[in-house]
Amino acid sequence: MRTRAILFVVLLVPAAAVAESRSLPLPDPPGYTLKRTGNVGDFDYFAGGWTTHQRRLKERGVGSDQWEEFPATLCMSPHLDGIATVDELYFPTRGWAGLTVRTFDRQKKQWSIYWVSSERGVLEPPVLGGFDGRVGEFYGEDRDGERPVKVRYRWDKRDADHARWEQAFSYDGRTWETNWTADFTRGDTATLCRDGRPRR
Repeated sequence: MRTRAILFVVLLVPAAAVAESRSLPLPDPPGYTLKRTGNVGDFDYFAGGWTTHQRRLKERGVGSDQWEEFPATLCMSPHLDGIATVDELYFPTRGWAGLTVRTFDRQKKQWSIYWVSSERGVLEPPVLGGFDGRVGEFYGEDRDGERPVKVRYRWDKRDADHARWEQAFSYDGRTWETNWTADFTRGDTATLCRDGRPRR
């Protein structure tokens, strides 16, 4: 009986250590900050309709280099004199869509970006930041399954008709893994959108 009790304790210790490591806050990976600021007009250029090529890692956080690629259509509308924007991103080959809501805090001069997908229906925690020139960076915290992650969105306004977005997670507080990219090309809004949403 005593042998069994000792074995039980030995087995519990690693499990407790794993649980504790999952609850500990991650250190800040390179570049991470919640103090980056921007301007109320940062996303004005993105109004209207866009076609986009999406690339997403098949598996995140395991060192995979296998990507899946698929098209999408995005339609964005500004609100409240530009301090809020809403866009819907439709993935015709996936059968689902996503919604992005951005709000600008005039006092902090900072954007908060929220995402919800039609698959889950859950509003994800925001990333915060703004643009410096044509490049914007936004950071926050989330969970990927049971694993805590630091999150980075990066926007690149390449020119008036092209943009690139990237999402990266840090699982260890030291390195970033880019797991989703999107290349955007401006399209004809009347053709791509109806009432501010992608045509189905």
